[in-house]
Amino acid sequence: MTFLKTLLIILLVYLGLKILFRLAKPYLLRYIAKKAGTHFEKSFGGFANQNPNQPKNKEGDISIDKAPSNKQTSKNTVGEYVDFEEID
Repeated sequence: MTFLKTLLIILLVYLGLKILFRLAKPYLLRYIAKKAGTHFEKSFGGFANQNPNQPKNKEGDISIDKAPSNKQTSKNTVGEYVDFEEID
């Protein structure tokens, strides 16, 4: 009878902790993400949100940023052409 009581207590504790962790997981993950974000901002000096090349626009203004086009010239001379003939 003592063995069954012990087994039942272990099972209830296990299920209770499982439910508790399931409820606490979103809060724990949110806390970890916030700490990682502050650590990231601290390590990079807060440059993650700042872009010095982009001027500050008022709310409602539209700006379109285009990347510079890199035109690469292709080489027409790839190599030397060799004409092969079949030998019988």
